[in-house]
Amino acid sequence: MSTTETSEARADRSDPERIRALAHPLRLALLEFLDDTREATATQCAKHTGESVANCSFHLRLLARYGFIEPAEPRGRERPWRPSARREQFVPDDSVPGSVRAVVELAEVAVQQGAAGFIDFLHQRADRAAELAGRPLPTSMTKDTFWATPEETDALLRAVNALFEPYVARTLDPSTRPEGALLMRWFATSHPDLAVEPAAGPSTTTPEEA
Repeated sequence: MSTTETSEARADRSDPERIRALAHPLRLALLEFLDDTREATATQCAKHTGESVANCSFHLRLLARYGFIEPAEPRGRERPWRPSARREQFVPDDSVPGSVRAVVELAEVAVQQGAAGFIDFLHQRADRAAELAGRPLPTSMTKDTFWATPEETDALLRAVNALFEPYVARTLDPSTRPEGALLMRWFATSHPDLAVEPAAGPSTTTPEEA
């Protein structure tokens, strides 16, 4: 979190009404499309999602109402939208009624879409095997278990985010993308297993006492 973050911004990160505004499959799909294209009209969004222009327009206006997107420069009679400047990170706040549940609802939709996107890629890769033969398609799926304190876990996640920063920045400036760069999707989760008690720490028993 930036040290210059305002109290209003901190409240936005835990506002259940604002979080629930994003917890919708089409709205998440629209926001991802705008992140990829940097700006698009409702007509372009409809073509991409398969939804009607009217339905996309409604959900785009709702995303704008809550500050996730904003109007881009008009192109003649066209009225495109673009993502807002700030990147969102929602944090549940036990002191805000409904905040934790709202984050759960958003996470459920986002995880379902992330998993579906990965599975769809795997099917496409299998169905188009002849067409894609010889084409580098870096793919990974990692499932692992590790022990770490909350502080160590936070440091690990910050380090991972720092590794991604220069690559994520390329979404904003196409001129920084090297030849052959692919639009990659990264989907990862981490969470403590609540069915397992925290570690008690190293045993203080000496070999003689064992």
